[in-house]
Amino acid sequence: MKKIIALLGAVLVLATSARAVEVAAPSALLMEKETGTVLFAKNEHAKLEPASVTKVMTILLTMEAIDAGQLTYDTMVTASAHACSMGGSQIWLKENEQMTVSDMLKAVCVVSANDCAVALAEQIAGSEDAFVERMNQRAKELGMNDTTFKNATGLPAQGHVTSAYDIALMSRELILHHPDIRQYTTIWMDSLRDGASELVNTNKLIRFFDGATGLKTGSTDSALYCLSGTAERDGMELIAVIMKDATSAQRFEDAKTLLSYGFSTYSLEHVTPQEALPPVTVRLGTQATVQPVLEEGSALLLEKSKAGTLEQSVSLAEAVEAPVAKGTPLGTLTITSGEETVAELALVAGEEIPRITFGQMLVRVLQTAFLAG
Repeated sequence: MKKIIALLGAVLVLATSARAVEVAAPSALLMEKETGTVLFAKNEHAKLEPASVTKVMTILLTMEAIDAGQLTYDTMVTASAHACSMGGSQIWLKENEQMTVSDMLKAVCVVSANDCAVALAEQIAGSEDAFVERMNQRAKELGMNDTTFKNATGLPAQGHVTSAYDIALMSRELILHHPDIRQYTTIWMDSLRDGASELVNTNKLIRFFDGATGLKTGSTDSALYCLSGTAERDGMELIAVIMKDATSAQRFEDAKTLLSYGFSTYSLEHVTPQEALPPVTVRLGTQATVQPVLEEGSALLLEKSKAGTLEQSVSLAEAVEAPVAKGTPLGTLTITSGEETVAELALVAGEEIPRITFGQMLVRVLQTAFLAG
């Protein structure tokens, strides 16, 4: 477990390094995917209209339905009159037209098709209203406390609001646990209906920013221009959220500014012990020792200036008493850069060691006596 000192370090980095970054958008945020660390924030909890960035949640629930076996990419979805009535960005579905989940996801991700978003919502929950209930429940589970969804599309609706911070949370959930979504979000140009419907991605980062992986644009007259833009370089993926920018071009410039800042300033380091960890003695256990391992979640987000100067030190318990559960803390791997402690990572039991029973102890004593004789 990363202890408080690592978290304080992240806060100090944010306070000192992010001052040099400026964006025109009134609300913006930059987050690193794996650790969830916020690298830049500007009015990140302002409750604003997200427009079609709303569809990040629609896409997330669709991917979760696929994972749960409720849908497959090949499931045929029938367009209802309600779905076809959406207006705005769409692929002009006709009532009762059928299309696969895969093609509808492509339309939502690439051209922000409102009709396909609602068709998917109805397929999953039975109605758009029921789907919106699921959207708000999932938002609550993710800690999106600034968010209230009123529809599955982001079309203007009274009280339909979220924040840059909340958009980053749901974007992170999507790209962290459903990387397959990239097969759609990285498309620049494609087509549907056997080539009859041409698609060009609304997210210009896909073509013009190195490493872009997605994610979702949005714009209405009242929301202005919004974006959740994701990109990956050198194994680190960043999420740049822009809200209420004055022009479409400015939102992409602001996103590029944040992403470029993140990639130039930070590095994601996956820590492994430099030397083999010695086993820890187990008293009264079914075996004499337990092997310590590094707890999951050992990725460290560091300023690049520190990433090349890391040193490690290990502190382990001399012994533990059985029973030992898998994951029991056994010690600490301390990461330092010069005189600064960067993080303290937990070393834990890699297996379960039950307590020895009286019968097992008796057998062990008899075996020892027999061998000694």
